[in-house]
Amino acid sequence: MSGTTTKTGAHRGALIGAVFLMATSAIGPGFITQTTDFTVRLGAAFAFVIVLSVLIDIAVQLNVWRIIGVSGMRAQDLGNAVLPGLGYAIAALVVFGGLVFNIANVSGTALGLDAMVGMDAKLGGGLSALLAIGIFLSKRAGVAMDRIVVVLGVLMIALTCYVAVVSDPPVGEALKQAVLPDRVDFLAVTTLIGGTVGGYITYAGAHRLVDAGVTGPERIVEVSRGSVLSLLVTGVMRAVLFLAVLGVVAAGATLGSGNPTAEAFQHAAGEIGLRLFGLIMWAAAITSVVGAAYTSVSFVVTFSPALQRARSWLVVGFIALSTVVFLLLDQAPTTLLVLAGALNGLILPVGFGVLLWVGARRRDLLGGYRYPRWLLVIGVLAWLLSLYFGVNSLGAMAQLWQ
Repeated sequence: MSGTTTKTGAHRGALIGAVFLMATSAIGPGFITQTTDFTVRLGAAFAFVIVLSVLIDIAVQLNVWRIIGVSGMRAQDLGNAVLPGLGYAIAALVVFGGLVFNIANVSGTALGLDAMVGMDAKLGGGLSALLAIGIFLSKRAGVAMDRIVVVLGVLMIALTCYVAVVSDPPVGEALKQAVLPDRVDFLAVTTLIGGTVGGYITYAGAHRLVDAGVTGPERIVEVSRGSVLSLLVTGVMRAVLFLAVLGVVAAGATLGSGNPTAEAFQHAAGEIGLRLFGLIMWAAAITSVVGAAYTSVSFVVTFSPALQRARSWLVVGFIALSTVVFLLLDQAPTTLLVLAGALNGLILPVGFGVLLWVGARRRDLLGGYRYPRWLLVIGVLAWLLSLYFGVNSLGAMAQLWQ
């Protein structure tokens, strides 16, 4: 009896960890920087982009968690089952996108520590990377990761809520623009989608469930509950961060530095606001470093028993490589974070399309489970939207890098 209780507790812990792994990956430094950048450009009209990204997020995550959770197979293995070699292509895309994003995540830790204690960017990024590596070198890396992302996730949401209240945003105007925006920016939509549900982020929570053994048609209730909880956490964080920055912008503040979110928080709550931003940004970044490394490596370890045995060292190498590139790359961290989100938004339609095909046509891979048609319908609509916005943002992405 005690063994069953222990196993249930472990599964519950892994489920909560999966929820926050997905959520903290989705509300990382890229999302924080992107939200500030586009709120400055679009003002209250950015509320429409927030709502649209949440709706697409719901359609994507409900399908991804259910298909991967019921099948018990990671996305790359499902890809190879659909078409031999396809899983390798998906893995290559996700790992490449995850590496780009993780370079940006390391730069996010640097931005956070700079605002919090005035630490040099390269030193801050290097020290944060060493901390993330230490998590994966511990004997119980999975448990340590689950606990850390939960604690830091709750902390940054609570602190951002405080800043959102003191910045006194025009909530009525934001609600109006959420439905009838003055303008729609394709790059903003694709970037936010990429920064919150694109690339590796799409699979972070679902792959954690597979690793924890929370899979199969009989676990559908737990899997569905996990996907809904992760969406609630990310939705709340998106809304409060947007409102916090909007309150500052609506008050007439000009955010023109290389760290505009720090400026916004300082305008809203003075010196305390600046330090709070540093803590929020660092917490978002370090959890995203962990999530990007863990999930990206989960896309290659199933290809060989040797890779599976070397999993922890692959994660360490992934973080180390991201950090070295960050230290060598002469590119503004804010621009890099925005570009990373846009790139991952372009990767989204590929892997997600494969999972929808499994749900629609490969019942054999789902243990005989009859996949709900309504989920497929909203999934296909989200897939078409992500493809449309991705194509339309290509030109804007090139200008951003220049």
